[in-house]
Amino acid sequence: MPVINVLALLKQNFADNSLYKLQTVQSLWSGYGDISRYVSPRLHTTFIVKHISPPIEQVHPRGWNTQTSHQRKLHSYQVETNFYRYYASLCDDNCVVPKLLAEFSENQQQILVLQDLDHAGFSLRKDQASIADVKLGIKWLAYFHARFLQQPSSDLWPVGTYWYLATRQDELKVMQAGKLKDAAQAIDSALNNACFQTLVHGDAKLANFCFSDNNSANRIAAVDFQYVGQGVGVKDLAYFLGACLSQDDLFKYEQSLLDEYFSQLKQAFCHYQLKWDIALIQHQWRRLYPLVWADFYRFLLGWSPDHYKINGYMQKQTNIALASL
Repeated sequence: MPVINVLALLKQNFADNSLYKLQTVQSLWSGYGDISRYVSPRLHTTFIVKHISPPIEQVHPRGWNTQTSHQRKLHSYQVETNFYRYYASLCDDNCVVPKLLAEFSENQQQILVLQDLDHAGFSLRKDQASIADVKLGIKWLAYFHARFLQQPSSDLWPVGTYWYLATRQDELKVMQAGKLKDAAQAIDSALNNACFQTLVHGDAKLANFCFSDNNSANRIAAVDFQYVGQGVGVKDLAYFLGACLSQDDLFKYEQSLLDEYFSQLKQAFCHYQLKWDIALIQHQWRRLYPLVWADFYRFLLGWSPDHYKINGYMQKQTNIALASL
């Protein structure tokens, strides 16, 4: 499969023969391409280019290099393209995402040309989050969820998140027998059949958030929308908290951060002038919060049962979820 000449394509599209590649930012998961930064001297700006170029032979760091895994990844990149094409423009300053500047596809390869968030003032990436950082992320999630509450989205994942059950049957099969495995379908159904659904980011880890380089601005943006789709907002919330906090901090800050999320969600409802019953939504989503943890625990036990994210807090929430079914 011939590789697209990205530089030539960009020079032509932006009418800038002096345009050049500055750096490779990172490789995509399992060797499916890369993300690079390009500079346009004529336009006095930089672009982020996500080049999806599937390998001939798939290599997965944990051995899940199956055809199912391959097709899931390919679809995830199409979903991301659809998000940037049709939904990103609906996000405002309360849930900042990169703007789509151009897109190309050829020979099973896709190219997304995106606004460079570094250039837009979101140049900080964090390996560890303070509680203030976590609250910024929670605000982003709350406004994103409010913005897309009850929004139909046939061109995204029918169920958001990268671990949802229908796409993780291989992992379920190898999962050790037990109560959680037996309850997997019931947990999945409870989450998917909740009355109030929104778009969830689907991979809301700390690495997918970009912080403003002006600390006093208290602003944050999000990237990587490969697994965006329908779901209850606490799916993103639980995953984000698990990605940012230790077991001890999860126990310590659980209630205050849940309260923070629903407080921000209420403010977002006012901002977007939504008429839904926030008290009813809060009641439903709080009740489903333990089930989200159990759902993710189910995935980890099949995918990587010794994963570092498995801890006492996750197990406690899972026990609460199983007792509620």
